[in-house]
Amino acid sequence: MKKDIHPEFHKDCKVTCACGHTFTTGSTLKEIRVEICDHCHPFYTGKQKFFDTARRVEKFQERAEKQGKIAAGRKGRKVKKAAVAAKKEAKRADARASKTEKGA
Repeated sequence: MKKDIHPEFHKDCKVTCACGHTFTTGSTLKEIRVEICDHCHPFYTGKQKFFDTARRVEKFQERAEKQGKIAAGRKGRKVKKAAVAAKKEAKRADARASKTEKGA
């Protein structure tokens, strides 16, 4: 093993979970903080639990609300096509009316 290239190994690394559970293990770090452990993980406990440490759920809901408000204000394709068709029909009707006036 080469000297001075490997990190220092700590045999008494303290791991602390967000739920409060702590245990020791070996690691190159002196202390580790985790969000979930075997005492609070839904797979091991059988209880459904949502972990939202960075406000991800709220941020997603805020973005979805903004997009919904913007989409509600927009006109759909069918409405736009109908408006364009109505304008074209109005122009044609005006053109027909002006031709009949010239001919009379």
